[in-house]
Amino acid sequence: MPRVKRGIVAHRKHKKILNLAKGFVGGRSKLFKQAKSSVLHAGQYAYAGRKQKKRDFRRLWISQINSALKDEGISYSKFIAGLRTKSISANRKVLADLAVNNLDSFKKIVSEIK
Repeated sequence: MPRVKRGIVAHRKHKKILNLAKGFVGGRSKLFKQAKSSVLHAGQYAYAGRKQKKRDFRRLWISQINSALKDEGISYSKFIAGLRTKSISANRKVLADLAVNNLDSFKKIVSEIK
């Protein structure tokens, strides 16, 4: 009988985990057991981070709109309520971009609400 060498599947699994752990510090990138737990945690942090990114950008847009509205003498909550009553459908991302890069058109929207 010819000799059978095993461990191909395990070697592939280990290689996949160690490739994902590239750039980690110390044994976390070299040793399988540490690398596996580090990769699992990194995946959890990445998942949570993708959700937090949406919240962070919304907060940024709101603060940009609010700072532009202070010059116009209207509060953010009244501005958003005015958008709804006038049925102007512009999301916060677009409004924040207008407030930062194109102040004249933002002021036109504010004057419509006032």
